[in-house]
Amino acid sequence: MKQLPNALEALVVRTDFSADGAWDALRAALYSPGRDGFLADVTLVDDRGYEGLTPDRALGLIPTEYQHPLLVLADSVTLASAELPLLMVDLRGERGRSVRVVATELWSIENNLSGANMDFEEFVCAVDGDGVYRGF
Repeated sequence: MKQLPNALEALVVRTDFSADGAWDALRAALYSPGRDGFLADVTLVDDRGYEGLTPDRALGLIPTEYQHPLLVLADSVTLASAELPLLMVDLRGERGRSVRVVATELWSIENNLSGANMDFEEFVCAVDGDGVYRGF
């Protein structure tokens, strides 16, 4: 696989191409303001070259210039659920650690991590019983 693109924003990489309608719904959710009026600052990567990309493999494809503290994958689990639970991968504290976040709450994590207001661990500790972060 080729190296992931460099961006100032958090990369959201599509790794599953089985449900175009779900991908469209995910894009709409990410580009709609959250309940507090905030948006996640993201760059969407919709490239079949990343089909099946896993978090471990993705870590080796991140350009050295990429400075955002997280990488987000839209995988088969994401696109199979109405909540669109994205797989968020920590690139700073415990590199490679991951947690799921519903698409409508990605803004909270992205905004707080990129602004260094909170740590990845704080969101990990706030997941529901099924391992998905749905907000505080």
